[in-house]
Amino acid sequence: MSIFRRRGSSQQQQEQDQPEVQSESKVNELKAGLGPLSGRSLLYCTDACLRRYLEARNWNVEKAKKMLEETLAWRSTYKPEEIRWHEVAAEGETGKLFRANFRDRFGRTVLILKPGLQNTKSMDNQIRHLVYLMENAMLNLPEGQEEMAWLIDFTGWSFTTNVPIRTAKDTINILQDHYPQRLAVAFLYTPPRIFEAFWKIVKFFIDPKTSQKVKFVYPKNKESVELMRSYFDVDNLPTEFGGKATMKYDHEDFSRLMAQDDVKAAKFWGFDQKVASATTGYAAGAAVAPEPV
Repeated sequence: MSIFRRRGSSQQQQEQDQPEVQSESKVNELKAGLGPLSGRSLLYCTDACLRRYLEARNWNVEKAKKMLEETLAWRSTYKPEEIRWHEVAAEGETGKLFRANFRDRFGRTVLILKPGLQNTKSMDNQIRHLVYLMENAMLNLPEGQEEMAWLIDFTGWSFTTNVPIRTAKDTINILQDHYPQRLAVAFLYTPPRIFEAFWKIVKFFIDPKTSQKVKFVYPKNKESVELMRSYFDVDNLPTEFGGKATMKYDHEDFSRLMAQDDVKAAKFWGFDQKVASATTGYAAGAAVAPEPV
């Protein structure tokens, strides 16, 4: 009996190892297809990064290669890692988007979005601000963690504070095309009914895998509240999301935190001197970006 048990155990272990071996093989194939990389492209294209692009394209190496090459081209022109907090700080003055001071139950970085606090008109700057915070969230992911969680509070939201469909589409394209497999879950807390019409249009542009990660949460819906609490400790969760914690966004404190992160990001990407000279003139509202994997 013990012989059969050992054989069964061995076979089971082989079956468990097989996907990992295949995954490693695909990563190596993609790496070879990309050819020699240097500079920031080399820093960006870690094995974990290649896996994310492969997962986003159902492990099709050619499609993942095309997607990744498009990201590298975008990063070389948009330069998201070079965005500094003082360049986008005005966008964050109301606390419409910031990194939370707590993580979810899985150790993920949490971004809090409050679209009702929209305070600017420039769509380009709004997207730049979001990209900066995405990079910052990645910098602050714990080792071994690839994804982040979003909490979206709709207090004060209306069509007057809503972004145009075209901007929403551009934003979604950037997030899907250049930050694949970065979103674990997005909780839309108490969205107004009029948002549903907007969502039906926006959902058309979202990959089905991604749209499944978007959860509508209503305080009177026990099932959705329980789902949210399976991701968050209520003692950490702010009251506006049904938790017990009191949270007040302090722009100056957050700016100081971002300024420290900008130094970390510059060190990672290898342009410390540039940031060192730029930070000398920072006002109290200046801040910093994080280190992507």
